[in-house]
Amino acid sequence: MDQTFVQRMDKSLTDLKSEIISNLMTSNDDFKEIVEGMDPKDFADIASDDIDRKMIEAIGSQDLKRLRLIDSALTRIQQGKYGLCMKCGKRIPQNRLEAIPYALMCIECKTADERRNR
Repeated sequence: MDQTFVQRMDKSLTDLKSEIISNLMTSNDDFKEIVEGMDPKDFADIASDDIDRKMIEAIGSQDLKRLRLIDSALTRIQQGKYGLCMKCGKRIPQNRLEAIPYALMCIECKTADERRNR
């Protein structure tokens, strides 16, 4: 995969993660209190820490899921596996990654997975 694209997606994922954390701090006093009580860290490191029970309760399950998917995508970038479908191993099209930068599967595998879970 093109390194320029991967670097752009790394920045996009990091920015998205920071945005989610900032929005949570703005809209959720419990989350803000937890984050402010931590040692000074970069926003990008906050969701990577072990999330205690209070933090899980403070943030919505959707936001938690997105943060975990973002962390997973950032790890795949570091491992050189970003953009590969977790099911079939084929390349995920760049336009899909631009739309959903933390996508785990190609469209075909994701569609099959959703059909199976109905």
